[in-house]
Amino acid sequence: MEEKKDTVNEETKKEEEKKQEEVKEETKEETSESKLKELESKNKELNDKYLRLLAEYDNFRKRSIKERDGIYADAYVDAIKNILPIIDNFERALTFAHDEKSSKGISMILESVKTTLEKMGVEEIETKVFDPSVHNAVTHIEDEQYGEGEIIEVFQKGYKYKDKILRYAMVKVAN
Repeated sequence: MEEKKDTVNEETKKEEEKKQEEVKEETKEETSESKLKELESKNKELNDKYLRLLAEYDNFRKRSIKERDGIYADAYVDAIKNILPIIDNFERALTFAHDEKSSKGISMILESVKTTLEKMGVEEIETKVFDPSVHNAVTHIEDEQYGEGEIIEVFQKGYKYKDKILRYAMVKVAN
């Protein structure tokens, strides 16, 4: 009988151990699931931080490129603006040159400078019809022999680089 008790005790112990192991496994599964959820949320958080940092870096890179290009364009325009008075002086000298050799030399220099500026993308502003976006009307006359908004005289030539006005043309406008 004792043997039966021992066997029953052993069986009960084994069943209890099984139940405890099952409970432990369930607890382990619950712990694993909670750890998994915690790791997934950390992963999402880190991924979000990474994506935000990546977007911020990309915006910084684009902004830096834009600023650099803007600084280059501004410096380019400033340098060209300083050359324009030299062209004006050569044109004035050409009108006052008395002998043929000096007149020819001045016109050759002037053409060379103008060709160089054209290669650099600088264009002279047309002065046929008045356009307030590119011309500065210094004087205005009423004369019926000229058309409406016709430019009669150019006091100072205007220049532009791409879409940017370097200097407005100073003109005399009719009507």
